[in-house]
This record gives sequence, structure tokens and C-alpha cells, in this order.
Amino acid sequence: MANEDLPTANLDEMRRLLRSLPGPDLEAGTATVLRERNLTKPAGSLGRLETLTQWLAIWQGKHPPVLNHPRTAVFAANHGVAAQGVSAYPASVTAQMVENFVEGGAAVNQLVGLVDGDLRVYEMALDEPTRDFTIAPAMDDEDCAKAMSYGMMAVETGLDILALGEMGIGNTTAAAAVCLALFGGTAEDWVGPGTGVEGEQLRRKIAVVQKGVDLHRAAMTDPFEVLRHVGGFELAAIAGAIIAARLARTPVILDGFVCTAAAAVLFAADHHALDHCIVAHRSAEPGHTRLLAALRQEPLLDLGMRLGEGSGATLAISILRAGVACHTGMATFDEAGVSTKGA
Repeated sequence: MANEDLPTANLDEMRRLLRSLPGPDLEAGTATVLRERNLTKPAGSLGRLETLTQWLAIWQGKHPPVLNHPRTAVFAANHGVAAQGVSAYPASVTAQMVENFVEGGAAVNQLVGLVDGDLRVYEMALDEPTRDFTIAPAMDDEDCAKAMSYGMMAVETGLDILALGEMGIGNTTAAAAVCLALFGGTAEDWVGPGTGVEGEQLRRKIAVVQKGVDLHRAAMTDPFEVLRHVGGFELAAIAGAIIAARLARTPVILDGFVCTAAAAVLFAADHHALDHCIVAHRSAEPGHTRLLAALRQEPLLDLGMRLGEGSGATLAISILRAGVACHTGMATFDEAGVSTKGA
């Protein structure tokens, strides 16, 4: 992502977009519930598969919902704060992993193949990282808004669902800083091992997060300013993709800690901004459980994953497909000649 790729943008435009998000399609939701009641099973016996199918219909705006064209979008960016030694890997690994995605060698490539999905990897000016947020705001207003606009480009006509992921050395540090600024507590509450740091390096990471939030606290006057001051280009892009998906009536699956932290910016600005989103899995990154509680989200999976790159979000597509298959393929009681309860 180069600056010349996008027109001039500003965060006020993003604030205005957030105030114009469409609501749920209640007619599609009602049609889903009515069909579920007549399928050959006890009411509610498929548990969350039923409510997930209803959620899909509500946010796709149609009944029955479909999942023929899923997309996984992975945003990759670098962070100036990585120079503080907060990761077990150098920043050069971000570009190396992007190449691995392109060559088909990452975990997400295998998972996208399993769901016959469409993987898009968005490289965001890896040679131009954000500023070190312990010294200055990570982004200025225009660059943050441009990154959000870039994320919006991941949403195209015809997508049935969008799974979001990220890659960026240092981004669990940025995510922890965003969460601390939005929801309070201490840096220890939000900072985890990320790529595997421990001991003195983990203590340094905690101190870096606390220092950055303390430095910018007075200037972080709303959630978008939090994103700008201590976030990152890929976090901003994820937030933009979530907004664009809502405008396009495309439901969203969020990945782990970093992806959910990006989404939290929108939730903090409007508690209904993530109604079209679900969280795929509970990350092993310790701050994620606290974040899920703050967002009132119950993840679909809890497999001890903390890879990022959209791996958990892509894996969850299969669960949603299972719900849709049952909803559309099962016979009704009348069709199957099965007696209803009490008949």
C-alpha cells in the first residue's frame, strides 16, 4: 500500500460511515426461525448451528443464507515499535511470511483450500512501518484513514462471508496497547507472549505498552484516535474491512487477538458496529479472553491457537457451512412424514 494508491482520506469520514451502517434484515431472520421450527429434529437441538444460520440470514439479508463464495483477507504491515525488541522475530519476517502466503506454504493456505475459499493477501508498505508509538503517534490522521480505506477494498460484490486475518511482527504489542487504551486495566492484563517472548523480553513488552498508552492518553479522545496513536496499518485495514462488509451486507468472521482488537475500535465507538461479526476462536494470547468479555462475544472454537493470519477465522467457515447445510437440506416434518411433538 503506497500513499499514492488512495485518494486523500480522513478519520472524520470514517466516523461518519460508522453512523450510517445498515441494520439487520429481520424478515430474513424470521424466515430462518420458521423453517428451523419445522425441520425433523427437536427444537433447538442443533444449538449454535441454528443461531449461526439465523445470524447469516440476517446479515446477508436473504433466506436461505448461502456460503458458496467465502473470502479470507489477510492484511500485513510492519510496526515501528518492533524496534523496542517486543517480538521473538525481526520485522523482516513479515515480508517473508507474505511471500510464503503467495507461494501457498502457510497454514491459512491449507485451510482456505479445505473450504474452497478465496485468499487475498494485502501487503501494506512493509518498508514503511508505523512510527514507534513510545515516541510519537503510530500514524497521522490521513495515513490511518488511508489504511482503513485500503481495507475496505477487500469487500467486493458477491462475497458470502469475509474471514479476516493479519500478519505483522510487533502487532500483538499494538493490539495490547489498543485494548489497554480502550478498556483500561494495566498493561499486564493485555500483554502476552505473542511470537513466544518470555522473561525479561516479556517484561520489556509490558513496559513498552504501558509507556505508549501513558504518552498518548490525553490525545486519545475517541476510539479512532486510539487506533491512530497506538495501532497499526493492518489493524486500521481490518477496521475498514469490517465497515465495508456491513455496508455490503457481508457477514464477517474475526480471527484471534489482533484481529479482534482492531474490531474493538469500532465496538468502542458504537456497540452495534460488530453485530454482523462473530469471533472464530479464543486465542491462547491471554488478553483475548478479557477482550471477548468486553465485546460480549462467545468464540466458536477454543483450540489453543494463536497463529493469526486468518487461520481460526477460515477454519470456522466449515462450522457455518454445516449449519447452512442442515438448515437447507433437512426435510420438514411434513416432507418426511414424521410426527411432530405431541401429535
